[in-house]
Amino acid sequence: MSKAIVIGSGFGGLALAIRLQSAGIDTLILERRDKPGGRAYVYEDAGFTFDAGPTVITDPTALEELFALSGNQLSDYATLLPVSPFYRLCWEDGYCFDYVNDQAELDRQIGAKSPADVGGYRRFLAYSAAVLEEGYTKLGHVPFPDFRSMVRVAPQLIRLESYRSVYGMVSRFISDPQLRQAFSFHSLLVGGNPFETSSIYALIHALERQWGVFFPKGGTGALVNGMLRLFKDLGGELRLNAEVDEIVVEQGRVRGVRLRTGESIACTVAASNADVVHAYDRLLRGSRVGQRKAAALRRKRFSMSLFVIYFGLKGVRDNLRHHTVLFGPRYRELLKDIFHGKTLAEDFSLYLHAPTVTDPTLAPPGHSAYYVLAPVPHLGNADIDWGIEGPRYRDRILAYLERHHIPGLRRDLVTSRIFTPCDFRDELNAHLGSAFSLEPVLWQSAYFRTHNKDRDIEGLYFVGAGTHPGAGIPGVVGSAKATARLILDDVLQRSAA
Repeated sequence: MSKAIVIGSGFGGLALAIRLQSAGIDTLILERRDKPGGRAYVYEDAGFTFDAGPTVITDPTALEELFALSGNQLSDYATLLPVSPFYRLCWEDGYCFDYVNDQAELDRQIGAKSPADVGGYRRFLAYSAAVLEEGYTKLGHVPFPDFRSMVRVAPQLIRLESYRSVYGMVSRFISDPQLRQAFSFHSLLVGGNPFETSSIYALIHALERQWGVFFPKGGTGALVNGMLRLFKDLGGELRLNAEVDEIVVEQGRVRGVRLRTGESIACTVAASNADVVHAYDRLLRGSRVGQRKAAALRRKRFSMSLFVIYFGLKGVRDNLRHHTVLFGPRYRELLKDIFHGKTLAEDFSLYLHAPTVTDPTLAPPGHSAYYVLAPVPHLGNADIDWGIEGPRYRDRILAYLERHHIPGLRRDLVTSRIFTPCDFRDELNAHLGSAFSLEPVLWQSAYFRTHNKDRDIEGLYFVGAGTHPGAGIPGVVGSAKATARLILDDVLQRSAA
């Protein structure tokens, strides 16, 4: 049976490795860092546990399916705790909206704000559900290997008006400006500007309404460890501190990988969960195909980056919810600055994650853990010296949180650290420090995204945010399903030959 190597242990890489190992393919995961998880890394400091990356778990059925492949159950490896409200949304004028999975309560809140929008929201939800069915349930795990595969689905995409933006589609149904923000911000969770991202990504709203929003007991890192334990139980192997320096290609096919230490490992299948530009530009630097495709990728549009502060406090804040979105004084104009600006805007919008609201064990007794992130321009747009600006920006954000939402924050601060666009570039090899890889605009989606299987190098595959269907945990887990299908088909064909 063929030997497969998966480069990187993010959610996409782990999900792919589980699928391959479940199918009987001997699979090795190589991870350059000292812990698994990729963007879902975990920091531990002063008794606090901080999830570095994704903290919103949706569509648990996609994860349950991974475990069921081998007759196991997700619940035996990890526990998902429901989060309600999904998000609390707050504006600077004092208005707050609790986004819950309760239609009557949503109707009540919408009606109190804008009675005419109650029916409009219902129509938007119906549209979102239709897009969910076409864009996620039917296509979210299906590879697009050639242009014909894109042409086949084009009528559905046109019918759903995928050429409109998320915000434009929301505005067709909802008139209140703040409610428009409440139901259009979701594309930011996968790196997209609501004013430019295809309305297909409005499916995220229905996805959350259908399956809910969850948080793993013990943090997102506990879910990563559960997936890794399953992979090892199936006979798979993970090597940490094993940085792949090059994918070895001879006569148009993968022959193995070479580590930074100089060690070579033979394989017939190499699947990269690394940043797609890094993979083609660095890992395939000896291949003309790699350099050509790296050059083409660099001409594409990439998502914004993020500035993240992880911090732990003495005391517990009962007024906070697990997920809080804090809208600044500007929406459209700020997003334009974030996605196209050359400097750092004076104002910001924030996402505040307070996991100890759901799981107090992530902090010492009587303490609480948080991270707060601000979307910021990637390094290709804004030439910001984050070594200087990072501490200043941290202080501005913490002062804002203290003034508006967490009184006594700086007095009770026990520990903090920051993660800047430069860290996305240096720690995660993310091109331009982008937090979500390719920006999810229509002409960079499906067939127009990096293909799950390279058409020119036999045995080379991709999984993760840079491939179809895109970023977010459901997206990268879906990409693993699409990529595994291609690998298994190819392995079977070789075996038959």
